[in-house]
Amino acid sequence: MKSRGSAATGNRTRVGKYELGRTLGEGTFAKVKFATNTETGENVAIKILDKENVLKHKMIVQIKHEISTMQLIRHPNVIRMYEVMACKTKIYIVLEFVTGGELFDKIASRGRLKEDEARKYFQQLINAVDYCHSRGVYHRDLKPENLLLDASGVLKVSDFGLSALPQQVREDGLLHTTCGTPNYVAPEVISNKGYDGAKADLWSCGVILFVLMAGYLPFEESSLMALYKKIFKAEFTCPPWFSSSAKKLIKRILDPNPLTRITFAEVIANEWFKKGYKPPIFEQSEVILDNVSSIFNDTGDCHNLVVERQEAPIGPVAPITMNAFELISTSQGLNLGSLFEKKMGLVKRETRFTSKHSANEIVSKIEEAAMPLGFEVKKNNFKVSLCSLWNLSNEDLDGFFKA
Repeated sequence: MKSRGSAATGNRTRVGKYELGRTLGEGTFAKVKFATNTETGENVAIKILDKENVLKHKMIVQIKHEISTMQLIRHPNVIRMYEVMACKTKIYIVLEFVTGGELFDKIASRGRLKEDEARKYFQQLINAVDYCHSRGVYHRDLKPENLLLDASGVLKVSDFGLSALPQQVREDGLLHTTCGTPNYVAPEVISNKGYDGAKADLWSCGVILFVLMAGYLPFEESSLMALYKKIFKAEFTCPPWFSSSAKKLIKRILDPNPLTRITFAEVIANEWFKKGYKPPIFEQSEVILDNVSSIFNDTGDCHNLVVERQEAPIGPVAPITMNAFELISTSQGLNLGSLFEKKMGLVKRETRFTSKHSANEIVSKIEEAAMPLGFEVKKNNFKVSLCSLWNLSNEDLDGFFKA
């Protein structure tokens, strides 16, 4: 059976020196494709953004920010960005290609990790995040879904879309943008009064260590308000299989008071952390910051401008075959993944359901259930978005946490 698209006709898509292959993932604003550097034979991942879509949703600042951040980072435990290219209609971000999947998937399929294995990943995570801080970059959305593994099982931090740069630190020396994933976010970020980016990232690292060793989250509630109360008071219990030294370290990291919370330097000096520790060895090459703004203009003066073109194949093209499982995997409705995945108490990416009720009835029910929980419901063409406590004022939050 022939596959659809360029593969069916045998045409190859080239962008600069890269030959594009299969789609690895697709989101609202970007598509990620597998590609090969035709000069070196190296495999890469290329994140492709539609310029018109980026402009329409006013995401230029965010995209520029993410690119600028990744240009600063050169570390073996951080996904590397090789270069950025653009044509008249698209932006291409060339990234390191890793094949081991997300750390989230490893925990979801296997459950909790043994303490030594969890420590190994935690050591790599701390090394990477501490290095980012030394470059003035604060991640602000650390979680297992943003930690990838390469073919050798080496951890790679990814997704710097919510990260902060030095120029975002205000005169008081703190960051003030409330962001992140609720279950992993530090209490001072929720309080909306300014926070130290390094301290907030370390809290998230502590939550990740707990998840690796326990197989579930330390803070989890069905109600967002109840969740934030637990986080604000650091109400959690370590399971009995945690070693005493691991428990002590986690409790020092998940200290709700950022002023008394352990530091990265103290974590690295901790006896539990140092067991089997191998500091990464790498060259800190000089980083040349490209003019990110130039990829958004069409004046032709950007040295990173490329042309996306189709190339006809040389010689006859053999039809691409698919077995039954590959054919089934192309249909989301027939996805059999759930038959092979171990269910656990981690936050899932999405929930799908069918209903005999009309769209209006479903939206009304969502609104009825969400409003008592403190969500503001916004509706547009049967799309529903919920705005949570993030958008409450300082006075509202103060009253909430004192309640």
